[in-house]
Amino acid sequence: MGTPAFACPILEALLARPDPVVAVVCQPDRARGRGLAVSAPEVKRLAQQRGLSVLQPERLKDSTFQETLRGLAPDVIVVAAYGKILPPAVLALPPHGCVNVHASLLPRHRGAAPIARAIMAGDPVTGVTIMMMNEAMDEGDIVLRRETPIAPDETGGSLTARLAALGAETIGPALDGLRAGTLRPTPQPTTGVTYAPRIEPRHCRLDWSRAAVELERQVRALAPAPSAFTTLDGRRLKIHRAGVAAHPAGDEPGRVLAAGPGGLVVGTGSGALALLELQPEGRRRMTAAEFLAGHRVAPGACLGAP
Repeated sequence: MGTPAFACPILEALLARPDPVVAVVCQPDRARGRGLAVSAPEVKRLAQQRGLSVLQPERLKDSTFQETLRGLAPDVIVVAAYGKILPPAVLALPPHGCVNVHASLLPRHRGAAPIARAIMAGDPVTGVTIMMMNEAMDEGDIVLRRETPIAPDETGGSLTARLAALGAETIGPALDGLRAGTLRPTPQPTTGVTYAPRIEPRHCRLDWSRAAVELERQVRALAPAPSAFTTLDGRRLKIHRAGVAAHPAGDEPGRVLAAGPGGLVVGTGSGALALLELQPEGRRRMTAAEFLAGHRVAPGACLGAP
């Protein structure tokens, strides 16, 4: 059970094993992109290429879906970024349980957006946790964990790809250990619990009263999508790349301090942030130099105003 690209390497790893994958469950096709064209999830496309049966229920509590799933008689269900909470009836269906590939070192960053939240928090290390699922949100017993450092220039996109590969490497040994009895699920620690709520549009807006180091992490965490943004003259301005600038912050967060070869330098609550790659509303992504060549932005201009 999985939906986005993160789950594809895990499905590939399962297909390479001797145990047959009897079906794939993913979320329904949705309208995406600027044109709102309906498209299939990445996992569905991969599953169809491999000739697998694909189920896309709107509701996991639907009796028809549950009866279909019961008829497949899975020994175990592997879940990776499926995007919906499994009801008790589904959790109880496979005799060997539901095993989740979670993209953090639990109990840190329980929830829907552990990758972005780890970068935003400035964590030096993250990883994947293979756990047995229960009815609570990411609170199941831990089977296996694997760590990886977070690079200083890590983006949400690059870390997602690395953790997906790490999850694919880890799920096989976890299943083998459970089968052989050499791995025994252990309860999560009661200390160090944090939560990683879903990224909503309001989480993407840059709050210039925050420190420059925090804003730089926010930009990286949300790249390449959904992207951090601010406003300029009332129009949205996506920020794809930024860096902490060696420049006095100024007295008012959000004020442009400099506009030149070093980027568009903006004052923050602590320090200054250089905007290096931007995307004006309705335009392509461009460097700060390209942006400034077509937009007159003078020091003193204000970013972030409604």
